[in-house]
Amino acid sequence: MKQTILSIAGKPGLFKLVSRSKMNLIVESIDEKHKRVPAFATDRITSLADIAMYTDAEDVPLMTILASIRDKEEGKPVSINFKKCPSSELREYFSQILPDFDRDRVHDSDIKKLFQWYNILVNNGITDFEEELQPTEGDNVDDRKDM
Repeated sequence: MKQTILSIAGKPGLFKLVSRSKMNLIVESIDEKHKRVPAFATDRITSLADIAMYTDAEDVPLMTILASIRDKEEGKPVSINFKKCPSSELREYFSQILPDFDRDRVHDSDIKKLFQWYNILVNNGITDFEEELQPTEGDNVDDRKDM
């Protein structure tokens, strides 16, 4: 699941990989519309499995953080209004999920996007964030995009 859920720069929301061709990927939006669209090589496409967040020690994979949010919220959407709450409240809430996040490099917009993605996934019945990652040939673990 982790490698087939994608973020595409410039397009809101999350997408699920449906099919591949020589020139593009076919992705489906993870929302109530389930609209299928092509994603081209010029689009910046990132798998959620390749994203991590900065901490004071090592970077933490996004899936681990999503699982922590799910455990805190008991599988329900985020309980705070992250779109309108002040920065201090947002960071206080996030520190309950990831206590040692790097307060200089993790911006409010990163936290808001994380909560938005979590809500999209939960509202569409995707809550298994610990699913085993099956590495494929050519995968490089060091190709993580940090938030």
